[in-house]
Amino acid sequence: MLLPIILSGGAGTRLWPVSREAHPKPFMRIGGGKSLFAQTYERAMAIADQCAPLIVTNREYYFRSRDELAAQAVKPHYLLEPTGRNTAPAITVAALWAARQDDDACLLAMPADHLITDTEAFLKAAQHAELLARDGFIGLFGIRPTTPETGFGYIEMGDNVSQQAHAVRRFVEKPDAATAAAYLAQGNYVWNSGIFCFKASVIVAALAACNPALLEAARAVLDATRAEGDKTELGAAFSQLESISIDYAVMEKAQNIAVVPAEFGWSDMGAWDAVSDMIPADDHGNTSNTSSNGQPIFIDSRNTYVDSRDRLVAAIGLDNLLVIDTPDALLVADKSRSQEVRQVVSQLKASGHEAHKIHRTALRPWGTYTVLGEGPGFKIKRVLVKPGQALSLQMHHHRSEHWVIVSGTANITVDDSTVLMSQNQSTYIPIGAKHRLANPGITDLVLIEVQCGSYLGEDDIVRFSDAYGRV
Repeated sequence: MLLPIILSGGAGTRLWPVSREAHPKPFMRIGGGKSLFAQTYERAMAIADQCAPLIVTNREYYFRSRDELAAQAVKPHYLLEPTGRNTAPAITVAALWAARQDDDACLLAMPADHLITDTEAFLKAAQHAELLARDGFIGLFGIRPTTPETGFGYIEMGDNVSQQAHAVRRFVEKPDAATAAAYLAQGNYVWNSGIFCFKASVIVAALAACNPALLEAARAVLDATRAEGDKTELGAAFSQLESISIDYAVMEKAQNIAVVPAEFGWSDMGAWDAVSDMIPADDHGNTSNTSSNGQPIFIDSRNTYVDSRDRLVAAIGLDNLLVIDTPDALLVADKSRSQEVRQVVSQLKASGHEAHKIHRTALRPWGTYTVLGEGPGFKIKRVLVKPGQALSLQMHHHRSEHWVIVSGTANITVDDSTVLMSQNQSTYIPIGAKHRLANPGITDLVLIEVQCGSYLGEDDIVRFSDAYGRV
């Protein structure tokens, strides 16, 4: 059995303003019209032969992940992290979980936020890696470099261990330009893709030898949990595990490591320049990822990338620029400095600006809300509740709310009173009142919410009960 392990936790801060904490990189739609997460799941199913993959993700992304995979016939099992702790803890708990099902299982661990354009070549590489894993190796996927890339780690390949694989001589951190050019010329270096294949028993043994403290702590976390339906929620103790990558925890220390060099149209989509490189360019090197509003207009512009879903963008006289347009934020940057976008996110966090975390339209398990306008002491939202769904029973310390029903039917609870309302009716929720909004109908419920108060942040919510486990 080859069990895919999908690691879906990367925030993708270098892909702001599209990728944000509440809408991370795996849910971005780049190439093929589907999210990176959905594309990864389809590759996993092509490998797994109807075996349900295991997805390791943050509990905040659980409902969004289920929505993304709603059309899939085979549903995964989820290991839900309370907080992200890097790849080593995620892979460790996944391997321990899998070993309890089948100690001899082969695992294919792959990030949910990579783009792979040649699925057939990827499947062939996975078959080679599985053969390595069956022979007791920890297999890595190495991408044959096409440019002297300084943004990736490299693997120096040693002697052949099979017709398709080499021993790993050493791992190399991200090199400078001159060193990367030398690696490209030598021909025995590959990019480290972060995709691995190993038997559950083998990776557990490697962890016991290389990082026993992490292994035992992760085992204790898993021992204290139990599955509920399609998910296993990892307890708060998971947040105390060492935050370390699997490369540092195991790969750079273990002896039985082998690499499969491959070419399957891979990109880790780490920054906007990488996104641009994966999209066909016009005669002047310009690329775009846009909505039905139309392609951008390029006039006397070269090597420029435009990402816009809501507006038509016209670019005149631009060279080597990134233009990323969202309803509430605009990024304009030199392509060569795309790695520095994370500094914008750091400044937003430091200032308490919500644009580092949420979009103007925020997704929730029950539906969505869109901020239409805000100012000192007020905020206006459009709220959509899906049929049969309900918000938590909650209260606010600092704001009151006025609700006006635009369409659909609303079941509204305010303290001890519950009423049914429909189009053009309204209600008022005072500060401190317990309240809940539910949609008992078969069509979407849409309402306009006007908030008034001294503080209007999304964290001013006290939940008393919640169908989605957020209390």
